[in-house]
Amino acid sequence: KLSKSYGRIQALSGVSFKIEPGEVIGLLGPNGAGKTTLMKILTGYLEPDDGDVRVHGIDVISDPLSAQRRIGYLPESAPLYGEMLVQEYLEMMAAMRGVAPERRHDRMVEVIRATGLTDRVVQPISTLSKGFRQRVGIAQAIIHEPDLLILDEPTTGLDPAQIVEIRDLIVGLAKTTTVLLSTHILSEVEATCERVLVIMQGQLRADAKVHHPGVILTL
Repeated sequence: KLSKSYGRIQALSGVSFKIEPGEVIGLLGPNGAGKTTLMKILTGYLEPDDGDVRVHGIDVISDPLSAQRRIGYLPESAPLYGEMLVQEYLEMMAAMRGVAPERRHDRMVEVIRATGLTDRVVQPISTLSKGFRQRVGIAQAIIHEPDLLILDEPTTGLDPAQIVEIRDLIVGLAKTTTVLLSTHILSEVEATCERVLVIMQGQLRADAKVHHPGVILTL
């Protein structure tokens, strides 16, 4: 029952849903529907006016740090430091995310391989293509092995080849974590998700299973 307004603008109005472990969920809606506001609330970066959020029973609003330890988050504009090497940035994020020192090297190797960054580790982030910057953003979001991965418009601004690569990456990550991604593109949901939540004008308008690519039922 999440609600949030910005002055006279009602961004969310009584939105409720539950996600089970291992699901891949698409949050679908046009620009301005309230998707980003919802994701900021789910990740503890924004407080709702009404309602509550729990991740594995942890109240995100009253105990955001405990909840955020279980969450990986990639905002629409990934907060990357262009002057840093990919390796330096991921080392910093592993430390900030509380990855144990003795585990950091192994996690670095695992996420670099998982995101296809092996040939870019000693390259400044500012010199990467947008597709590879998105990979770095996803790598920082999974460095601490989160239970829930939240991706806000992960393919925005990418070319068709990069979009396919990021979609394939998300499908691979979904084998080990629960994924919630937002998009305004129907084909994005069809290609990557098994369930879709449709948000329009701040309200949840539909909750449906995606049975196979190209077919969404009971919208």
